[in-house]
Amino acid sequence: MEFIKNKFFLIGIVAGLLWTSVLAMMIISIRSPVPLDQIIIQLYQAQKLGGLIALSSLINIPIFLLALSKNKLHFAGGIVVACFLLFVFQFFS
Repeated sequence: MEFIKNKFFLIGIVAGLLWTSVLAMMIISIRSPVPLDQIIIQLYQAQKLGGLIALSSLINIPIFLLALSKNKLHFAGGIVVACFLLFVFQFFS
């Protein structure tokens, strides 16, 4: 439980979720002239929102590898947990 209480672990979770959402919004804004809230509803109704989240979560791979190369194991663990949370969200939506 000491691993979870680490500040960098929580920062890794937030960073993983934040970078994924930023990339998803960038993909939506580049590909569609429709406002962000409407396109998210349309993607959800067409059952394509999970694919967008999966594509956006690929940004976490280089962040994870960079954290490992700099020996930031707690931060890298937070990135892994963020990816797992995204997977659970996709699985149950």
